[in-house]
Amino acid sequence: MLLGQYQHSLDDKCRLMIPSKMKAELSDASTLYVLKGFEGCLAVYTKSEFDKLVAKLEGLSYFDTDSRNFIRLTLSSVIQLNVDKLGRIQFTPSTLEKYKISKEVIVVGVNDHFEVWDKKAYLDYEDKLSSKYEELANSMVKTNDK
Repeated sequence: MLLGQYQHSLDDKCRLMIPSKMKAELSDASTLYVLKGFEGCLAVYTKSEFDKLVAKLEGLSYFDTDSRNFIRLTLSSVIQLNVDKLGRIQFTPSTLEKYKISKEVIVVGVNDHFEVWDKKAYLDYEDKLSSKYEELANSMVKTNDK
C-alpha cells in the first residue's frame, strides 16, 4: 500500500529518487509504468497494478465513444521506466514539459500506485480541496450507501 506525500527535487538528469518508504513496497519492481494521471499529475504503477488497470480498461466497450477515447488517451500515454540500483526513475525532459512538471515535485501515495505532481500544482490542488474535505467524505458515504 502506497501512502503519504513526499517533497523531492529531480536531479539534473530528470531522475526522481523514489521515497524510501515507497521503495520498500516496490522492492521487487524493476520496471514501472508511468501514464497520464488526473488533474495534471503522472500516475506510476508496478507491473501487477498496471495489469489490473488494463483489465479494467478491457472491461470497457471500445464501441462506446467515451470509453474508446479514454482507453486511447490512457494507453497511448504509457511510458515504461526502469528503476535503477539506487531506486530512481528517469523522466525525459519532453515528458516533464508535456505534463508541466518542474524539478520540484511532490510524490503522493494513492494506495495501488503513486503520483508525481509539480510541487506548485499539487499545493494549489490541496489548498483548493482541503476546505471541502468533509463535503467529499459525506459525498462518498452517500454514494456507497446506495
